[in-house]
Amino acid sequence: MTLYVGNIPYSMNEEDIKTVFMGYGNVVSVKIVYDRATRRSKGYGFIEMESEEIEAIAIKELDGKDMRGRNLRVSKANPRTEKE
Repeated sequence: MTLYVGNIPYSMNEEDIKTVFMGYGNVVSVKIVYDRATRRSKGYGFIEMESEEIEAIAIKELDGKDMRGRNLRVSKANPRTEKE
Protein backbone atom coordinates (compact mmCIF):
# COMPACT_ATOMS: atom_id res chain seq x y z
CA MET A 1 0.00 0.00 0.00
CA THR A 2 1.09 3.55 -0.67
CA LEU A 3 0.26 6.80 1.10
CA TYR A 4 -0.55 10.07 -0.63
CA VAL A 5 1.01 13.11 1.04
CA GLY A 6 -0.28 16.49 -0.07
CA ASN A 7 0.40 20.09 0.85
CA ILE A 8 4.11 19.36 1.34
CA PRO A 9 6.06 22.58 1.91
CA TYR A 10 8.09 23.43 -1.18
CA SER A 11 11.20 23.74 0.99
CA MET A 12 11.07 20.04 1.96
CA ASN A 13 12.83 17.33 -0.02
CA GLU A 14 12.42 13.55 -0.02
CA GLU A 15 14.92 13.09 2.82
CA ASP A 16 13.02 15.61 4.99
CA ILE A 17 9.74 13.77 4.40
CA LYS A 18 11.38 10.41 5.07
CA THR A 19 12.67 11.71 8.41
CA VAL A 20 9.18 12.83 9.43
CA PHE A 21 7.59 9.49 8.56
CA MET A 22 10.41 7.42 10.10
CA GLY A 23 9.10 8.57 13.47
CA TYR A 24 6.21 6.14 12.91
CA GLY A 25 8.05 3.17 11.40
CA ASN A 26 10.28 1.94 8.60
CA VAL A 27 9.94 3.89 5.35
CA VAL A 28 10.37 1.78 2.21
CA SER A 29 10.30 4.62 -0.35
CA VAL A 30 9.54 8.32 -0.79
CA LYS A 31 8.69 10.06 -4.06
CA ILE A 32 7.93 13.78 -4.26
CA VAL A 33 6.46 14.84 -7.60
CA TYR A 34 8.38 17.61 -9.36
CA ASP A 35 7.42 19.84 -12.28
CA ARG A 36 9.48 18.78 -15.30
CA ALA A 37 9.97 22.30 -16.63
CA THR A 38 10.84 24.15 -13.42
CA ARG A 39 12.09 21.19 -11.34
CA ARG A 40 10.10 22.67 -8.44
CA SER A 41 8.09 20.42 -6.13
CA LYS A 42 4.41 20.24 -6.96
CA GLY A 43 3.70 19.96 -3.22
CA TYR A 44 2.65 16.32 -3.13
CA GLY A 45 4.18 12.88 -3.17
CA PHE A 46 3.90 9.25 -2.22
CA ILE A 47 5.30 7.24 0.70
CA GLU A 48 5.55 3.48 1.09
CA MET A 49 5.94 2.14 4.61
CA GLU A 50 6.74 -1.32 5.93
CA SER A 51 3.19 -2.33 6.89
CA GLU A 52 -0.41 -1.21 6.68
CA GLU A 53 -0.53 -0.91 10.47
CA ILE A 54 2.33 1.60 10.44
CA GLU A 55 0.71 3.49 7.57
CA ALA A 56 -2.56 3.73 9.51
CA ILE A 57 -0.73 5.23 12.48
CA ALA A 58 1.12 7.70 10.22
CA ILE A 59 -2.19 8.79 8.65
CA LYS A 60 -3.79 9.30 12.06
CA GLU A 61 -0.83 11.23 13.47
CA LEU A 62 0.26 13.29 10.44
CA ASP A 63 -2.93 14.17 8.54
CA GLY A 64 -3.55 17.86 9.22
CA LYS A 65 -0.24 18.31 11.09
CA ASP A 66 1.45 21.68 10.62
CA MET A 67 4.71 21.29 8.75
CA ARG A 68 6.64 24.51 8.12
CA GLY A 69 3.43 26.52 7.97
CA ARG A 70 1.39 24.09 5.85
CA ASN A 71 -1.03 21.39 7.01
CA LEU A 72 -0.06 18.03 5.56
CA ARG A 73 -2.73 15.89 3.91
CA VAL A 74 -2.00 12.20 4.43
CA SER A 75 -4.26 9.41 3.14
CA LYS A 76 -4.22 6.10 1.33
CA ALA A 77 -3.21 6.67 -2.29
CA ASN A 78 -5.68 5.77 -5.02
CA PRO A 79 -4.49 2.92 -7.22
CA ARG A 80 -2.70 4.05 -10.34
CA THR A 81 -4.70 3.73 -13.55
CA GLU A 82 -3.44 3.23 -17.09
CA LYS A 83 -3.77 6.32 -19.31
CA GLU A 84 -5.26 5.61 -22.70
